[in-house]
Amino acid sequence: MNPVTWLSVAWKIIKSGPNILVIPWWVSFWAPQFWVISFLVKIFSNTKIVFLCHNVVEHESNSVDKILTRIVLRNGDGFIVHSEEDKNNLLAMFPRAKVLKAFHPTYEVFDLGNSNANHVRKRLGIDGNMVLFFGFIRPYKGLKYLILALPKVLSQVKVTVLIVGEFWKDKDEYLHMIKGLGLENNIVIVDQYVPNEEVQDFFSAADLVVQPYVSATGSGIVQTAFAFNKPVVATEVGSLPEIIEDGKTGYLVPAEETKELARAIVTFFVERKSEEFSKNIEKVKYRFSWDRMVDCIEQLSIDLRNC
Repeated sequence: MNPVTWLSVAWKIIKSGPNILVIPWWVSFWAPQFWVISFLVKIFSNTKIVFLCHNVVEHESNSVDKILTRIVLRNGDGFIVHSEEDKNNLLAMFPRAKVLKAFHPTYEVFDLGNSNANHVRKRLGIDGNMVLFFGFIRPYKGLKYLILALPKVLSQVKVTVLIVGEFWKDKDEYLHMIKGLGLENNIVIVDQYVPNEEVQDFFSAADLVVQPYVSATGSGIVQTAFAFNKPVVATEVGSLPEIIEDGKTGYLVPAEETKELARAIVTFFVERKSEEFSKNIEKVKYRFSWDRMVDCIEQLSIDLRNC
């Protein structure tokens, strides 16, 4: 937040003279900082600037967010995106941009290997089938559709939904929905920021991860789930259909369709797909390796040097 540090960072980069500066981009909150740093590096060095776009334009953005995004990304020499949708979004802004698509790598760093799933479940008061919803709670993530689908699930199979993440707004709306549907005994909420060291506790304890997104480009949550070989039920938005193999590593359902969402969750537990899907995830995780991301950055570096 301190502008002095932006200048300090820019100076250190300029002084060290790297071939490439990689800047992660996902929300316009970073516009002032990253614009200053990228502008100074571009003016006072030969370093090429690559924006690693988790989102080209952030979710639930307004016109100001889009303007700020365009101003900052204009300083980029090359771009890496995680989905075809974001590639198209970027090329709509900058038709001549050098852009490569690379899947979001798997977050294996969270698996510290010392988590005890049974202990975690006991601490949370959960037994039996467990569904995990993880991450910031914002409208586009579709948590309300999971809540609305839960009565349909419970009519056929007993499950507990664990909701982990900070509510950005309207927490009371979700609590009223849960109470109105009589789901207080079937939903556990952990409303807090989760440190890296504790991420494994929740994923290792879960049977299934659910991402009922209304809209999306990429997702770090599905890659965290895959790090623990946990199957995912997700909606057919953004890059999720490119990552999840329907019927093999999870299930894909239409967005905002509670009936289909409930059916997928029920099918997973009734047909006991956990072991099968986990083995399938283990076989395909190489597609999302960090080595592949390194190769992508190196290839983009060569292309930019030859410009």
